[in-house]
Amino acid sequence: MSGLNIEWALNELDKFVEQTAMRNASSSGAGWVSISNKDLTAASDAEVAKQAQVVEKIFERVLPHWRDDITGKMANNRWAKHREAAIRAREELVRAEEIRKNLGDNAPEISAANLHPWIWSGARSLWQSGHFAQAVRDAATKLNAETQNKVGRRDVSETDLFKQSFSLDGAKPGKARLRRLTPEDSDTYRSVQRGAMAFAEGVFAGIRNPLSHEADQEMSEQVALEHLAALSVLARWVDESTVEHAGEPS
Repeated sequence: MSGLNIEWALNELDKFVEQTAMRNASSSGAGWVSISNKDLTAASDAEVAKQAQVVEKIFERVLPHWRDDITGKMANNRWAKHREAAIRAREELVRAEEIRKNLGDNAPEISAANLHPWIWSGARSLWQSGHFAQAVRDAATKLNAETQNKVGRRDVSETDLFKQSFSLDGAKPGKARLRRLTPEDSDTYRSVQRGAMAFAEGVFAGIRNPLSHEADQEMSEQVALEHLAALSVLARWVDESTVEHAGEPS
């Protein structure tokens, strides 16, 4: 749950669980609103709806498939599914470390939200709706656009854009270069430039292009996350590079 404020999330979940506790109408108090002729929630339906807007965002991070996985409901309680999700999400947060230790490999986790901002901003909307292949495609499109912006070019894109941008050749008018290190006559400098070119070609040939040619395909969340991680590496290299324009020493 990298990046998530656990204490804040627990407080918000606890508030929702308390608000949605059911009471019999015969013991209702001032301000309680009836959902049916018999039962009430501890808070008004309007207040519960406000809090639901917040906890749904927590569910998306902690229980991303909660709408499909939680099927039980009560006819007289519109918030029953949300309440169960809140209880489950709270337990997941409180006992996450214990569960990892006792169920096996306590390996580090990678969060899509902590990938390079270009990649996650491109993928986020479709990712959260479960369209993982399209999310990867959009992330690659965003990376291409941001790289074009950085070098000030619209005449080339994707593999050719990165090949020219990371070229060891000096910059030419209208053809700026990206330099991961200060240009110098060293094997290390040449290696990182060639590595960036080769990696970019692999990313677009092996990830972006197949997705473009097979529009109806889908992929698992894990595979999509690995693809985003590869795109994130390239995005970070581009973002951290300096731009060399024609006339500047190389």
